[in-house]
Amino acid sequence: MRLLALPLMLALSACGLHPMYAGGANGAVAQGLAGVEVSAIEGKPGWLVRNALVDRLGANQHSGPSRYRLDVRLDDKVEGLGLLSDDTVARERRTLRARYQLVDLATGKIVLDETAGSDAGIDVVSSEYATIAAEQTALENLAKEVADRIVVRIALKLRG
Repeated sequence: MRLLALPLMLALSACGLHPMYAGGANGAVAQGLAGVEVSAIEGKPGWLVRNALVDRLGANQHSGPSRYRLDVRLDDKVEGLGLLSDDTVARERRTLRARYQLVDLATGKIVLDETAGSDAGIDVVSSEYATIAAEQTALENLAKEVADRIVVRIALKLRG
């Protein structure tokens, strides 16, 4: 069994994959992410996305000047989908899209200009409170998902 494992380990090490977060908090990618300052984002969705970004980037643990600035614009929509026989909405879709730019503060050059987004389905029930709570929970989850996508893309850019 051990004889079979050795060639597999050698083949895996030659595949060209390298850990993105090698070195932990002192690694190049983690230090690069911590050097990203997140601009204010408008509205409640913006507040949620900005907080998620700051948490994931580790900007709170960074001492010293920022190297990059992240500018984000959001588009948050709730659409009714399924209609019942009495013309009431039975299902909604909440969509959160972000257009973001990573700006090098030393040169003012835009290093990264992309979009990220996600959506969630919401059941509309007879209780208005339950529907509003579901919409808010969907927004919180979407904010985290969009922030995760942005951070992964920034990490890939900084690694390269």
